[in-house]
Amino acid sequence: MLFFAAAMIDMPAQWFGHISEPPYTTFHGITRMAHRILITNDDGIHAPGIALLEKIARQLSDDVWIVAPEFEQSGKSHSLSLTEPLRVRKVDDKRYALQGTPTDCVIVACKQIMKDHPPTLLLSGINRGANLAEDMTYSGTIAAAIEGVIRGVRSIAMSQVFRSGSDVKWSTAEMHAPKILRRLIEMELDPGVFININFPDVEPNEVGGAVATKVGQRAAFEVLVHERIDARNFPYYWLSFKHDNSNSNKETDLHAIARGMISVSPLHFDFTHHATHERLSKLLD
Repeated sequence: MLFFAAAMIDMPAQWFGHISEPPYTTFHGITRMAHRILITNDDGIHAPGIALLEKIARQLSDDVWIVAPEFEQSGKSHSLSLTEPLRVRKVDDKRYALQGTPTDCVIVACKQIMKDHPPTLLLSGINRGANLAEDMTYSGTIAAAIEGVIRGVRSIAMSQVFRSGSDVKWSTAEMHAPKILRRLIEMELDPGVFININFPDVEPNEVGGAVATKVGQRAAFEVLVHERIDARNFPYYWLSFKHDNSNSNKETDLHAIARGMISVSPLHFDFTHHATHERLSKLLD
């Protein structure tokens, strides 16, 4: 078992630097980029989504690494483990389970496990459930991609939408992800930009295509608190979400998924509201 002190993992000297591109190599007479792929998620090292993503990634490269949470970390967003050590278990060759968050996984992978030859592509997912609209502020899947672009690694997050109580249609992502990823890998991205993909809850042959989308906003979004009483008569609580996806605007991720299309959203780590910034600058001048 490996051990790292979380507080000693430093941030890069320059955030959002130029995304390094891998060298070109030839396979069976076909020239392609020789990406070193890092896979992570927030559902954990044993989740079916990460097994599927590894299968997809091996269609793109022979150099695939997995550094994922030992246990499920859904909803951990971009959190770091600063008050406890990070313990890493080597599961197999190029496969590690880390007792920490998705962000911890990306940092330890880049700064320790793969430090001699860092990844050139980060794939996060495939998440069991949607990462649309407000979901993204809570998502560990999205946060792993954010950490990737902070470290100058081209990053793509993926999620398979499903309805509560129904089976997850993993075959939809399995069929459509490779083609989309090949296109995105070749696409030029500005520093700090990453891609968020959501696959709709329809059968593979029912997908209506892929569309570039903007982040939507639900008509209603609420986090519910459910109180329970334990065997010693003490209260405890569960959290859950209540969504209303109706009336979603066109061009948004919500609208695309409702139409049975694959949502592909370009995101960036810039929280500045530029119109308000201009007005604020005049006010404070």
